[in-house]
Amino acid sequence: MLPDFAALEYLHFLRPAWALAIIPWLVITLIQKRRQTSREMFGGIIAPHLLEHLRLQRFDARWLNPVNLTRLISVLLLVMLMGPSWRQQPSPLSQDEAALLILLDVSSSMQQTDIQPSRLQRAKQKIGDLLALRPDRKAALIVYAGSAHTVLSLTADQEILKQYLAAITPAIMPRAGKFPEYSLPLVEDALRESGAPATVVLFTDGLGGGSAGEFERFFEQTGDQLLIVGVGTERQETGLAPLERRSLAQLASATGGSYLDITVDDGDVRTLNRRIDSHYVVIQDSALPWLDSGYVLVFPAMALFLMWFRRGWTLTWTWLLVPLLLTGNPQPAQAQATAAQTGAWPPLQWFADLWLTADQQGRLLLQGGDYRSAAAHFDDPMWKGLAYYYAEDFMLAAEYFSRSDSDDALFNEANARAQARDYLRAASRYDRLLARNPDYPGARRNRQRVQALIDEINRLSESQQAEPGVSGEDKELGSDDAIPAQGAEELTWEQAKTVKLTADQILEDPATGEMWLRSVQQDPSNFLAIKFGMQLQQEEGRE
Repeated sequence: MLPDFAALEYLHFLRPAWALAIIPWLVITLIQKRRQTSREMFGGIIAPHLLEHLRLQRFDARWLNPVNLTRLISVLLLVMLMGPSWRQQPSPLSQDEAALLILLDVSSSMQQTDIQPSRLQRAKQKIGDLLALRPDRKAALIVYAGSAHTVLSLTADQEILKQYLAAITPAIMPRAGKFPEYSLPLVEDALRESGAPATVVLFTDGLGGGSAGEFERFFEQTGDQLLIVGVGTERQETGLAPLERRSLAQLASATGGSYLDITVDDGDVRTLNRRIDSHYVVIQDSALPWLDSGYVLVFPAMALFLMWFRRGWTLTWTWLLVPLLLTGNPQPAQAQATAAQTGAWPPLQWFADLWLTADQQGRLLLQGGDYRSAAAHFDDPMWKGLAYYYAEDFMLAAEYFSRSDSDDALFNEANARAQARDYLRAASRYDRLLARNPDYPGARRNRQRVQALIDEINRLSESQQAEPGVSGEDKELGSDDAIPAQGAEELTWEQAKTVKLTADQILEDPATGEMWLRSVQQDPSNFLAIKFGMQLQQEEGRE
């Protein structure tokens, strides 16, 4: 590991006596230099004006030659033998005070099953694996969809954290959408509890309309680290929101963080654990041994030694191999994947990237009628939704419209859901829009048309076989299938006998106590759903 600038003040050598080896090294170097510059060998035999043209100085005139390369290798080996050190061994009594904040996307697109069992379940599994690699270290969990909520603040109790993690489902979120930027104030509140460096790990498959700008401003101010894990695939299918790998990678690069794709094995989790910042508070640091960090110099020394093979063209031709290694044809699978995702031949796509932005390319494809390729190019969720709307993939269009928090996005989402016969959700979106902007053009008229369709379907359902009623809001939170109407209402009455027991009766009878303990709700999903709903109502009340 190379030292950072803050650690250079502790740089010292564990074996400084090896510095005496520089004396014979200098003597040998001077002798070689004197032999190379000596002109007395043939001075008495050949005339001076002829000797100038007979002497070969082609390699001596160049700095990069086997002799100088050997000197450089000698310096590296000498520094390595001296044992440079700038950091101490971690103490078993130390404690990592760095904060880990996990942001989990719980929007409807995370329920898609392009990776099994689903994007959300796989992300939860990866979070559990990451926590298992970091025992006794503080972590916080924040979930978001159309609103953001803190599940647990910074805690080292991983058992309770995993219990709440297992209860996370889209059904507990009070509002649909995808707005990761709403979680940033909660991240700021959590960081007030810890003055140590923090790492934010974001598990998601895409971003909202203004997410990138908000994240860049936030991490520019705080200086914390952002790691993004992309969940899903980029496969283009009807009804499937592809993973926005390019947008997520650009956001990670803009904030100075890293982007990783989710993998089948635990390679992604181990990479995450290595990249998470640490902040150890060391006890009795004066007694800790210093680490010998000179071993890293072995690798450049070995690379230079491989170049030094013989005097002559061997060294020169070695440098010509470098560009050949760097420029290679892409693998067929990668080229086919790129062509399938973008709809363009890879060299042509590379040329287009030189002159046009992704949104400009998407606009040209949209005008040309290639709507799915246009959606794959667009970065802006509104334009993505428009492209999928023209492609008549209305549910996917509604998904992307829900990622922008504006009146136009809400109106477009309602229209898309109405086209997909998702009338109940369309009606709720119209109601939300009219509550925010009662004079929005066309919203009230469309709301009346959708309500007429709902009433007609309900009357048709009543005239046929009775169907069990389904609450539109509950169905909306639990699934992303279209809901045309409530269905016929089916009323049932059942009289249940209520038995009331006192605390003394429960404690006196072991069987009754065991039965009472089994009836206690262990799944915190209902608790989280009620908690998040109350938080959203309080926030809307303050606004």
